[in-house]
Amino acid sequence: MKPSVIVVGSSNTDMIIRLDRIPRPGETILGGEFVTAAGGKGANQAVGAARAGGVVALIARVGADPLGAQAIEGFRADRINVDHVSRDPRKPSGVALIFVAKNGENSIAVAPGANARLSPQDVRRASALFSSARVLLMQLETPLETVEAATRLGAAKGLQVILNPAPARPLPDRLLRKITILTPNETEAELLTGIAVRDEQGAARAARMLLSKGVGTVIITVGARGAFVATPGGGGLVKGFKVKPVDTTAAGDIFNGALAVALSEGKPLVEAVRFANAAGALSVTRLGAQPSAPRRHQIERFLRAG
Repeated sequence: MKPSVIVVGSSNTDMIIRLDRIPRPGETILGGEFVTAAGGKGANQAVGAARAGGVVALIARVGADPLGAQAIEGFRADRINVDHVSRDPRKPSGVALIFVAKNGENSIAVAPGANARLSPQDVRRASALFSSARVLLMQLETPLETVEAATRLGAAKGLQVILNPAPARPLPDRLLRKITILTPNETEAELLTGIAVRDEQGAARAARMLLSKGVGTVIITVGARGAFVATPGGGGLVKGFKVKPVDTTAAGDIFNGALAVALSEGKPLVEAVRFANAAGALSVTRLGAQPSAPRRHQIERFLRAG
């Protein structure tokens, strides 16, 4: 089946310890609960999109190790096209070490492994996928040159190009000019613009600066409050949903995956963002990255319940 959404990005195995609180530097806390879960921003977004109803292809690299084999098995279980998930003989699969506090907040360190070797050549080898897809979704856990190569190809093929600029880093204007939708959170928007995003006014100022650099639409996610959506014609907040958080890991990834699916189906922008808000809200009520991604029927039921 031809994909409607292509995700270019990272795949990790998350090693998670649940604690009462995040340890301070130099501090050891006993009594945590340890679990492992599939993760990595690219893989999270691909799984989030697939479970939200999208036909998804993933372009990624994992190691030639048991963690890589396990990741690919998981993607197949979610019916993701893995023809272009490469097994790297030189680097191990990526790993993330995650502390999750009782209040749902988290602290994360990542060893990228094979993700750092995802190359423009890997993207070009997958160019046939771009002819049928409608949306390209990317993040920044892989080399920037690879993100740029995918952006150029996606733009040339007429795809909607979504970039989730995470982890945060400065981005060249030549890249931003080719982005259809940029989806930073508050911290990432501040890093990209130098403008603090603490309220709607700050979000509006940061969004205007990003729009002035050539981005088509800016969506700044603001946690439980929802997402601030800005286009050249104006902007405003699409409200989020109140839930009891268990683990905020990957909430932004699930938001982006669901957003990509909604847009690939032709939903209007605000409706697509509301759909993505619902998916992100559901994800924080569950532990883990990919395990937290809700299914399409769960998102729709949540939306109907308001």
